Amino acid sequence: MQVNEKLARIHQELSIPASYPVQCSMPLQQECPGLVQAEADVFGREAWLEAQTCAAWQAMKAAAELADVTLQLVSAYRSYDYQKQLFLRKLARGDQISEILKVNAAPGFSEHHSGRAVDLGSPGFPHLEEAFEASPAFAWLQEHAASFGFRLSFPRNNPYGVLYEPWHWYYMGSGV
Repeated sequence: MQVNEKLARIHQELSIPASYPVQCSMPLQQECPGLVQAEADVFGREAWLEAQTCAAWQAMKAAAELADVTLQLVSAYRSYDYQKQLFLRKLARGDQISEILKVNAAPGFSEHHSGRAVDLGSPGFPHLEEAFEASPAFAWLQEHAASFGFRLSFPRNNPYGVLYEPWHWYYMGSGV
């Protein structure tokens, strides 16, 4: 799988192995050209999503609220450059690239680039941690997310070698 020149430069700068695209087996993700404003995430940052994803997210969040379940948006769209900055921060604190790649997809391979991925949380549970699986929100998502077109991207023992992420959900489309 070939990455474009921009991604090749980013990968080289981050010391991501040239074999990564084949080894990870994740599809290359294009940056979403048409984003809509979703809402502020739990950190107060403005979040953006692809339009259909945003509508499905809002419908799913509203349905969860009717069931007394609170879903919080932790992260949504990320550009290639934003993903690069995540890696640079982790490298600066001493993390090894091999360890970072178990938690974060390399720039160009994150589902967040598509504008169709959301990281979700719930009050009382730490964000972006496996403990989220013990939340009523995760139980609700397991039962209902597919009816809104969302799937869990990284279950335990997923084929991509990414650690289990009970918070990461990807919009496949309606009628799923």
